[in-house]
Amino acid sequence: GSVSYMFKKVGLVNFNDSSKENLIMEVALESGAEDVINNDDGSIDVIVEPDTFVDLKEALVAAGLEPLSAEITLVSDQEVELNHEKGETLFKMLDLLEDLDDVQKVYTNASIRYDS
Repeated sequence: GSVSYMFKKVGLVNFNDSSKENLIMEVALESGAEDVINNDDGSIDVIVEPDTFVDLKEALVAAGLEPLSAEITLVSDQEVELNHEKGETLFKMLDLLEDLDDVQKVYTNASIRYDS
């Protein structure tokens, strides 16, 4: 049988300056980015294969773009939408998990909806 992995390893470069959106998008796509995502909070995520991560990051920095964060991380290929109440419960649980000494990092595939 085939195994379906919920999380895949990607390079993630995050910017919190949407005024440079066009430059970020141009450099990112020229440097092999898979996706450029504009988030609701005005931040921009650039997604790239792990193999291309270093080259992409260096190209962005060379273009005068300073990322807020840049890391190899795990992202979910299937989001689960939670309402506000369940989202709060999830955040409490994630905080408790992150407080454990043996836990280095916690990943989730939850997408919290605040409008309802």
